[in-house]
Amino acid sequence: MNLRLPVIGLLLLSQFTFCKKSSSTAEINTAEVPEIYKKIYGASSITSDGTYVYIKANGLPDHKSAYYSANNSLYENFSGITFGGYTFNKNPNTIATRSYTFKIPLDPKVATVHSATPLGPIGVALNGVPLFNQYAGPNQPLTGEIVSFDQWWGHPARGGVYHYHVEPKYLTTVKFSKSALLGFLLDGFPVYGPLENGTTIKNSDLDVYHGHTSVTAEYPKGIYHYHITDTDPYLNGNGFYGTAGTVSN
Repeated sequence: MNLRLPVIGLLLLSQFTFCKKSSSTAEINTAEVPEIYKKIYGASSITSDGTYVYIKANGLPDHKSAYYSANNSLYENFSGITFGGYTFNKNPNTIATRSYTFKIPLDPKVATVHSATPLGPIGVALNGVPLFNQYAGPNQPLTGEIVSFDQWWGHPARGGVYHYHVEPKYLTTVKFSKSALLGFLLDGFPVYGPLENGTTIKNSDLDVYHGHTSVTAEYPKGIYHYHITDTDPYLNGNGFYGTAGTVSN
């Protein structure tokens, strides 16, 4: 009597049950990943170990840019003025595909010791593009880089790392709205646009980490969250409010 068939059958059933893919482009373990993270439509996969959520993305913006290569369907020559009313001055970099894994706490909490945000990715926007802090380099303001932001207010660094330092205009004006959830920082706390309840948020409305606690559409019981503003520090102030996870690429 062959006893191997039932075992193989059980293995196949197990694989079907736990590797089932959602109808979206991202692979989502719906048993473990909170609904809120499914809003990250630019992810290639979203998984969780019960403590952290792991978001994989290629970092490519889903909007047109002068920084795509000329043979890319998303290439568009820049015209007009960029963030802050400056004349556009293209930097020498070209957008490249990356392989990011953002490791973010599922249950974010205020940190006992607040760590400074590093240069490089400090979070992820809903379209899978990294969020950067307010510096062009160590303690260097964005003054010289703002002129290189494309029509959607992002640009690539060396190595083709496309990112946003300021409001991701495509998300706030085309994809969603200026009051929408825009992404998450590495400490797990959400990032919202420059409007709240119809009012433009100013830096003076926020704490030194560039956030505050209030009710949002996604968090009806209230949560600490960051806001994008139109003046420095734009996204984040003196460090992470919570304990940051990691990002690799």
